Amino acid sequence: MNSKIQQRLTAYLLEQGANDVGFSMPPDAETTFPGLPYAVSIVVRLSDFIIDEIDGAPTHTYFNHYRSVNAFLDQLLLKAGLFLQKEGYRYCTVAASQSINKDGWNYQGRYSHKKAATLAALGTVGKSSLFLHKQWGPRVRLATLFTDCPFMVPETILPSPCQNCHLCVDACPAGAISGKTWTPERTREEMFAPEKCSNYMKRAFQHIGRGAVCGVCMRVCPMAKGLPSYQAE
Repeated sequence: MNSKIQQRLTAYLLEQGANDVGFSMPPDAETTFPGLPYAVSIVVRLSDFIIDEIDGAPTHTYFNHYRSVNAFLDQLLLKAGLFLQKEGYRYCTVAASQSINKDGWNYQGRYSHKKAATLAALGTVGKSSLFLHKQWGPRVRLATLFTDCPFMVPETILPSPCQNCHLCVDACPAGAISGKTWTPERTREEMFAPEKCSNYMKRAFQHIGRGAVCGVCMRVCPMAKGLPSYQAE
């Protein structure tokens, strides 16, 4: 394991504006990225003020913020990749927000940012199917890079803290959240209907970012101030 490069890369990304960085070795990484078994997860925190302005519908400011943070994450991915390449390693980036739909519209990217981030012990997943960072809850965006640089990775996966909370289920204007608690074995489709979400956004919020964003479930989540069971860590 190259702990020195891992420490330098983490410090570099934090200096460049990332809010958190994690490392994992997803068991299925080699299927999608042959020869690149390690994943680097990059976290950027969203603006609480902008999220707090969401009141039953997204705002134009949130749409701009969403796009800006995604573009910033993509820049961080490139910088991380170039950093690793200079050290003699290969890399492949997974864009912060890009659907790969060559076999039909399936609302999925090339690899799940949430999966890599949970394996990196950066947080867990809520009933909303959003990633919940252990400090900032769902108010973050993620990006992922795969590489052949060997890193030290955690062995634990944090459980979902949602328990009996149904705030996101009740608030979802599309009725897209089933209310089931996340476990590593549970599929996204069991918890969340992305087509319902997408169709509602396009119909109701076309005047805001062409119906590409919502954010209501993120706005109401009480985990925005941190996951209580993890704060002692």
